[in-house]
Amino acid sequence: MFDKIEIFRLANSLAVHSANRQSVIAQNIANSDTPGYRAKDTESFSDNYKNSDSSVLRTTRQTHLTSDAARNTAAKLLDAGGESSPNGNNVSLELEMVKATEVRHQHDLALSVYSSSLNIIRTSLGRGR
Repeated sequence: MFDKIEIFRLANSLAVHSANRQSVIAQNIANSDTPGYRAKDTESFSDNYKNSDSSVLRTTRQTHLTSDAARNTAAKLLDAGGESSPNGNNVSLELEMVKATEVRHQHDLALSVYSSSLNIIRTSLGRGR
């Protein structure tokens, strides 16, 4: 019933994007000492949301659905750039920590929007909090 309301779709998309980006950040941190590893990041949420087809099912793993349309909704991985160390690794732990904080704020925002929207619907139905 509530999956057709755009604000819920937006909040869900932001939460999923935050989780995916957090996963990429964790991967970068885990490989911070791996020679030749290049740091990755995802495209911004606004770019990903604009380019996604909201009628297509979203997946959390590539093996969930085999539809080509479903695979296109995942955020694109980008090379994070930055200066490389002598061993070819360009992961900056400080930058990854800043990104992790941004992601936490995005996820908290998604939860707040979802919670506030539910409260509005409950109030409009006369059920209050």
